[in-house]
Amino acid sequence: MPAKSLLQAIHEGLAEEMRADESVMVLGEDVGHAGGVFRVTQGLQDEFGPERVMDTPLAESLIVGAAIGLSVNGMRPVAEIQFADFIPPAFDQIVNEAARFYYRSNGAWNVPITVRVPYGVVPGGALYHSQSVEAWFCNTPGLKVVAPSFPADAKGMLKSAVRDPNPVLFFEHKKAYRLIKEEIPEDDYSVPLDRAKVHRQGGDITVVSYGMTLHQVLEAAARISEEHGVEAEVVEPMSLYPLDRETILEAARKTGKFLVVSEANLTGSVSGEIAALVAREAFEWLDAPVMRLGAPDTPAAPFARPMMDFFVPSPEKIESAMLELARY
Repeated sequence: MPAKSLLQAIHEGLAEEMRADESVMVLGEDVGHAGGVFRVTQGLQDEFGPERVMDTPLAESLIVGAAIGLSVNGMRPVAEIQFADFIPPAFDQIVNEAARFYYRSNGAWNVPITVRVPYGVVPGGALYHSQSVEAWFCNTPGLKVVAPSFPADAKGMLKSAVRDPNPVLFFEHKKAYRLIKEEIPEDDYSVPLDRAKVHRQGGDITVVSYGMTLHQVLEAAARISEEHGVEAEVVEPMSLYPLDRETILEAARKTGKFLVVSEANLTGSVSGEIAALVAREAFEWLDAPVMRLGAPDTPAAPFARPMMDFFVPSPEKIESAMLELARY
């Protein structure tokens, strides 16, 4: 079975759900004839027609607002925001409307929408095409926020998101689209939206990460095992909100040393919530302060490549932080 990329996995998940359920549709900027700026939806309009794969104006508030309206009238829309950086105009629709419909109606109205959000630093992306904005939504009850980093998980979680009765924000790291590949099960399957995943067992330190930094953490974990004899437990919180508290806490208690790595700005990031959880619920098991590694608190990733490389936690910085924690 040939390996498939993250992009291919998401495309397959969308196509399969659309074939299985005529209420599933896609809407967004250039998702139809052009197949999306990253070509995730390429060919879907040819198969399902322009009414189910619908090009929209360049208006994110309209895209999500229309998706909400469609959802309360029997459809299951998948709304694509072309880049995470463009999501602010849709913030009101997501946070004040979609997230609150079910609660304010005492369970009478569901909003089964999925909002796909390509995020993360890519070369040349700079200020308006490289942001990690997932934390903006991770304090909003009524939303689920997921960010799977491997193709098989992404396909399964997308299926669960489309089938979920209420809104899901589905973050996809742009740099991982074609770079990360693996074999994917051929049968129909789904992955729960509220789980973390342990990718590597270890007894010395615990490292939690997602997105592209997760792949760098796994590489660093292999290196420090071979070169320094340090064994890292690596956990991916595929669900950023709500967090899989038990899996994260179990891994923290197992090693007593805990590090969170992401490429989002450090202050106010998801890593801070994870760190707070561990500091409060696993304090008596800790043998070192909870550590975090992330991007500096600058407005966005710079355009110049050397500055961009400094902005993102590098493999060297990740390995150094892991060894510092192990030696504490």
